[in-house]
Amino acid sequence: MPEPTAEPEATRVDLAIIGSGTGNSIPDDRFQDQQIAIFEESIYGGTCLNVGCIPTKMFVYAAEVAETIREGERLGVSGSINKVDWPGIVDRIFGRIDPISAGGKRYRVEDCDNITVYPSHVQFDGTDTDGRYRLRTATGDLVLATRVVIAAGSRPVIPDIIADSGVVYHTNDDVMRLPKVPDHLIIVGSGYIAAEFAHVFGALGSKVSIIARSGAMLRHQDEDISSRFTEIATAAWDVHFHAAIEKLEAVGSGVRMELVDGTVLNADALLVAVGRTPNSDSLALESIGVGVDTEGRIRRDAYGRTAARGVWTLGDVSSPHQLKHVANHEGRVVQANLLRDWDGTDLDSFDNRFVPAAVFTHPQIASVGMTETEAIATGLDITVKIQAYGDVAYGWAMEDTTGLCKVIAEKGTGRLLGGHIIGPQAPTVIQPLIQAMSFGIDAHTLARGQYWIHPAMPEVLENALLGLEI
Repeated sequence: MPEPTAEPEATRVDLAIIGSGTGNSIPDDRFQDQQIAIFEESIYGGTCLNVGCIPTKMFVYAAEVAETIREGERLGVSGSINKVDWPGIVDRIFGRIDPISAGGKRYRVEDCDNITVYPSHVQFDGTDTDGRYRLRTATGDLVLATRVVIAAGSRPVIPDIIADSGVVYHTNDDVMRLPKVPDHLIIVGSGYIAAEFAHVFGALGSKVSIIARSGAMLRHQDEDISSRFTEIATAAWDVHFHAAIEKLEAVGSGVRMELVDGTVLNADALLVAVGRTPNSDSLALESIGVGVDTEGRIRRDAYGRTAARGVWTLGDVSSPHQLKHVANHEGRVVQANLLRDWDGTDLDSFDNRFVPAAVFTHPQIASVGMTETEAIATGLDITVKIQAYGDVAYGWAMEDTTGLCKVIAEKGTGRLLGGHIIGPQAPTVIQPLIQAMSFGIDAHTLARGQYWIHPAMPEVLENALLGLEI
């Protein structure tokens, strides 16, 4: 009989952190006297820095420049794009981002004497006799931790028909590092990731085909926003609604896709953007009694505590809001709570009352609070105003014909319930509304309690507020 494998020597730490995105920001000077382990099986720094928010917006900005040149003719300024230097764009972006990721890892490895970085996947393996959490890495290390923060993030969902096809496909993890702009790109999905990459590749020279399962783009947005963007997207790209893939096969270095309705698409590249799923399923959470909800998110309370004493969680692996600004907020809450007693009455709690979100497509989109449908469902007596960009001075100057600002409030009180904007710089224009909702400022006070610069783009929000029948 073979001899049993010897148990590796265990390393004891005060705190273990799974994930180097927002989790990496937790250890500061206040944790200097604690021994800490950080586990990261992928690129150091997490999704936002490496393959999400930051690089995508750098590509979006280049796409915006290209669209501005093309749209200049209607303003009397004719221009043309002589060349899109895709390798140059890629090098500019990742030439800045990659060193930040590497530098963040180097700092933790070389300059933080109390921190050990494990570049490996890790799983829970129950607890030891002293109640410490056993964490086993894929490379054979065993770490015993008194407390753990699970900040393991999420990953792209890949439909079985694509995963099993043998066809080369891309996700946001690698599509930004393609060697060239595809002549024809198929995007499977109709949400925010699909909309942003359709804008990027469409503006930089690709023909874009979108395979949408539903009958609208960005269907989780307010209905007026989704409807308006669907019109814009249909005019800009080759969009197939209520579409399902019948067959998928490789043709040379490209892909041939046949839809159930008989449509055949031949493209150079395939991007899968149907959503993301929490990385909770590979952590062996059951060994410590921690559960997940129907969406795979780790169950937690308002303070970030899981069912296992001393185990906290934050970000995409447990939050219904897959947004970096939410993860940052949750990271600050968990960080503060780690310095307090688990059973304390002074713990900080998550504040997810008014979570804003933006889609950096063309035109840009931003939202906060309830949609009109959600507000009606609450039974509240509401008032709604839609203001066109083109009806305020700056929008008029831009000859904007598609932008709109929609504000929802409660009749009688003027309590702001939601806001939804599609148009240039929507994520910037909406910020006063986010602030007002967060601090309890009503619609009338927001509209009349301050100066609004004239003629500036935020006047579209001002006029929407003034148009509410409170």
